[in-house]
Amino acid sequence: MNEKNYYNNVVELIEELEVNKRVREIKDNRETLLTYWRIGKSIVEAQGGNVRAKYGDNLIKRWGEKLAQEYGKNYGITNLKRYRQFYILFPKGATVWHQLNWSQYKLLLPIKNENERNYYINQVILNNLSVRELRNEVKNKSFERLSYADKENIKLIQEKEENNLTIQDMLKDPIILKVDKNTKKLNEKMLHKLLINMLENKFMELGVGFALVAHEYKIKINNKTFKIDLLFFNYELNAFIVIEVKIRELQSQDIGQLEFYVSYVDKNIKKNHHNKTIGILIVKKKDKYVIEYITNKKLFITTYKLEEIN
Repeated sequence: MNEKNYYNNVVELIEELEVNKRVREIKDNRETLLTYWRIGKSIVEAQGGNVRAKYGDNLIKRWGEKLAQEYGKNYGITNLKRYRQFYILFPKGATVWHQLNWSQYKLLLPIKNENERNYYINQVILNNLSVRELRNEVKNKSFERLSYADKENIKLIQEKEENNLTIQDMLKDPIILKVDKNTKKLNEKMLHKLLINMLENKFMELGVGFALVAHEYKIKINNKTFKIDLLFFNYELNAFIVIEVKIRELQSQDIGQLEFYVSYVDKNIKKNHHNKTIGILIVKKKDKYVIEYITNKKLFITTYKLEEIN
């Protein structure tokens, strides 16, 4: 064989190893989670059921001390309590388990609100979040900032293909934008750049599936040129998203401007197989009286909040 053939052979060996390694990781993760769940189930049953298990720690203390000495700290008192909580929170099991690892579950176990837990689990599945990224989402209180009303009925999705998100399921209020501590004054162009960088760096403040079409997208009507601040296409929603940004309080004319741009995109850019264009207005502060007069169900208003980068 010549050098190229040897090289290709090496590539094949590496690819086979990496694929097999990933398959083993998935299998190992499933087995690990299932084992922890079964341990939790055994503890609950030994303590006399879910109600009594929440308060009875004598058994866990006895077992934890013995198991930690024989098998290590993974089976000590603290982790046995986590395994018990794991079973109590997910008593029927779920096919979603293998898509999160134990470190991610540990972050979610303290969350008492089932809808909030389901939201973060869904975010891991939809966005392939790492432990660090999930920690940031929880720390930034993404669930609490969701703008949509139905926070009481968030179901777990099993696979990405089951996703039925709407813009209301994604949009947060306020949107948190990270800025350098030396930033003195923010103008609208800087705000545009922050939003673009935010999406490129997987900050999910705007939601899932956004692809930038253009910044300051130019449109011409009767020899007049207008600029749409940000034009996105969202492949999850199958729709164009027009975003207008204001560094001041919401004003009534902002609604008319956004509606004008949304209408233009619907009539001149959107294809028949696309859903209706969505308009998002990001402002420094809302005016509830102006919002009351918004009748277009495709227009959404949210605010932004600046946070210094640590």
